[in-house]
Amino acid sequence: MSGTENTASERRELLEQLYGTAASDVAEQLEQLLEGRERRRPAPAWSHDDVWLIAYPDHFQRDGEPPLATLSQVLDELLPDLFSGVHVLPFYPSSSDEGFSVIDYRLVDPASGTWENIERLASARRLMADAVINHVSASSHWFTEFLAGRKPYDGYFVVGDQTADMSAVVRPRTHPVLTTFETASGLTSVWCTFSADQVDLNYRNPAVLLEMVDLLLDYVDRGISAIRLDAVGFLWKDPARSSIHLPETHAIIRLFRSCLDQVAPGTILISETNVPHDENISYLGADEREVHAVYQFALPPLLADAVLNADPTFLVEWANDVGALVGPGRSFLNFVACHDGIGMRPVEALLPEDRQRGLVAACERVGGQVSERMLADGSTVPYELNVTWFDLLADGLSGVPETDAEAIAVARHLATHAVLLALPGIAAVYAQSLFGESIDLEGFAVTQTNRSLNRRRFTDLGALARSLADPTSRPAIVLAGLERLITERRRTPAFHPEAQCRVRAIGTAVSIERTYGAQRAHWLVNLGPNDQLVDEVRLGPYEVRF
Repeated sequence: MSGTENTASERRELLEQLYGTAASDVAEQLEQLLEGRERRRPAPAWSHDDVWLIAYPDHFQRDGEPPLATLSQVLDELLPDLFSGVHVLPFYPSSSDEGFSVIDYRLVDPASGTWENIERLASARRLMADAVINHVSASSHWFTEFLAGRKPYDGYFVVGDQTADMSAVVRPRTHPVLTTFETASGLTSVWCTFSADQVDLNYRNPAVLLEMVDLLLDYVDRGISAIRLDAVGFLWKDPARSSIHLPETHAIIRLFRSCLDQVAPGTILISETNVPHDENISYLGADEREVHAVYQFALPPLLADAVLNADPTFLVEWANDVGALVGPGRSFLNFVACHDGIGMRPVEALLPEDRQRGLVAACERVGGQVSERMLADGSTVPYELNVTWFDLLADGLSGVPETDAEAIAVARHLATHAVLLALPGIAAVYAQSLFGESIDLEGFAVTQTNRSLNRRRFTDLGALARSLADPTSRPAIVLAGLERLITERRRTPAFHPEAQCRVRAIGTAVSIERTYGAQRAHWLVNLGPNDQLVDEVRLGPYEVRF
């Protein structure tokens, strides 16, 4: 049996898990869909060079120019050779949630640019795009047709019963799971996990699954070589179960992986599940092939805790467990800041409750906001911290002279990014963190949305350039420090995403040793405010040694 035939057989088995007796017809349609696609040349394998930028399509703006074109120029001219890839956050037309309420998956928002701009970005470096496939905008054509009762969209969404017991369903927000809409057949309750403007798709309908496979293949046809599966844990709905991480969801991801491996080998599939750590890493799969990497949500809160308490014990314990999971085709996407907040769910079982409360208090002290989620009993708990990474790490410095406080905050910022760059996985740096940005109070005042605090756009590139030209400015110091760290990481293949890792805590410092074949690397990072002796090397406060 050929490899392709064997893969087709595996796909049929997965479809049987999902659709039972209907699987045969679905499998035939799926194979026809794959056969109709030209096999793409394999994408480059990941390596120690993989350091990516995370940015919105309009994160950098210049008058009279599509923001996606501006982003290309910033990468080429302002940040030359710094990033091997870029994660462009949703660039589709949307109605809310800064791109994550998608109106049309197959269009680029004209306010951001065109597919030509996307393809140019993809031609110069690896490009990761979001597949926001758990839900679609309530303003989308699909949902408008659903409301009118027109086929095939009448079966594209999950209809629920307001009287049903849904206490087992995990709620990532504080609003009810079901939202009532006026449809052609009367008032109808529809599943909306994240907001009333984000209507969940019905994967019990094979047509939805086939539509999404076709969409992913369209993305790789555009040159996209990494795909982040947004909120993927919620794909399969069952009011009697948690409706998160269900076996059917894992089967769908394995199906996506199989299809991409056949048509676009080398495409990196990444899961985005802001959940407790053990649940998050389940998407790497065991014997089955699921995603290539998981978004490493536990790292930011653990690293912030290590710095703010001058105690890396919990960080190091976790890091060694994580290091044991990497291997061929299995790793992580590491970050300390992203477009969303710093998730608290990932450390529910990793940090003591008093340390978790300490992070929440630190966020509030520096002017951040704390978003919550609802538990089954109706109570609420912290879900994420909405604050910039730079400002969170500046907690506790209010009584320090301003010049000293700034220097300490910058040193903390760079030390934590050194840990990020040294741990196993692809390293990703958020645009805000490139320049040590503080929270955006003006943006928050306009939107009254907590996440806006960490989403300031760069609308005056001239001012940014002038700031970077001043070697004493925070943006210049931070960017120069990051350039030094990234350059050092790229000096050795020992930082390959699959390389072995050993992490030790020595007082307030961490020792990170990486091994990949005959290649070795050893970084020392002091995460505390005092000198620390490590293996006969004396580190100053927040110092990094290679």
